[in-house]
Parts: sequence; C-alpha cells; structure tokens
Amino acid sequence: MKRIYSVLVENRSGVLCKVAGLFWRRCFNIDSLAVGETMDKTVSNMTIVSSGDQRTLEQIEKQLNKKLDVIKVKTFEESESISRELVLVKIHYNRTNRKDIMENCEIMHADIVDLSKNQMTIQLCDTPERVQIFLDTLKTVSIVEIARTGTLALLKCSQTS
Repeated sequence: MKRIYSVLVENRSGVLCKVAGLFWRRCFNIDSLAVGETMDKTVSNMTIVSSGDQRTLEQIEKQLNKKLDVIKVKTFEESESISRELVLVKIHYNRTNRKDIMENCEIMHADIVDLSKNQMTIQLCDTPERVQIFLDTLKTVSIVEIARTGTLALLKCSQTS
C-alpha cells in the first residue's frame, strides 16, 4: 500500500536530513521524495511517497508530526491526488530507430528538448505510472542518462473542503 505525505517544513538547513533520518532510523521506505519552496520562502513543501502496511504508514505520519521543524502533515492516497513526475532521458539513436522513438514521444506527449547527430534528450511530465511506461518503451534503445524529479502531488479539488 502506498501513501503520499505532503509535509510543510521550515525552510532551513538540516531539515531534509532530519526527515530522511527519521525514515532511516525506523527502517521506513521512501519511494519518492521531492522538496521545494512554497510561496513563503521560509516554508518548504516535501512530497514523500512511501509504501508499507497500514500500521507502518500510520506510524510514519505520527513520527513526522513529532518533528519540531514540521509545520503540517497532510496524507492522502494516490487515488485522491493529482500527481506528476518529470523525467529527462538522454538516449543514443540511429537512423533505424529514430522514427520509432519520435512516434513513442508523440504518443506519450513527450518533448525532444535537445538533439545532436546521435543523441537526443527527451522530457516527459506525467503521472509516475505513465513515466515508467514511457521508460519501458525506451529499453530497446541505448539510454545514456536519466534524471527523475520524484512525485509531486496535490489533493484533488473535489477532495478539499
């Protein structure tokens, strides 16, 4: 079972280390972690995706709420959220597979953002599941490098009060 934690924290050095340390000390798994400033530069938003049984996921929420640097913790299921992930993929291509790669990009709504004689960099912003599907379609080509942001998520508008 997966759960998404949207955690507002004080934006100062060491806070990310403290939160990651909480997961490490208690042997909780982090599937994805993304951090960025909010509109208030003194506050950051951590989006943490973790998996485990019901008891583990409840324990994570309790432990996060105990941290002094944590301002607010919101938890929600994947089905209750709008989630996106950004991936940049640099690949080698040749004359025989270039057309297939470009067709896959068009189908998945990915953009070619850099191109040279034998390499291209592709960008895709989509749900984590569709990002993984896209990466699976590229397994037949030579992937040079991948950079992924991790999941960003907000509660669906219909879920907020």
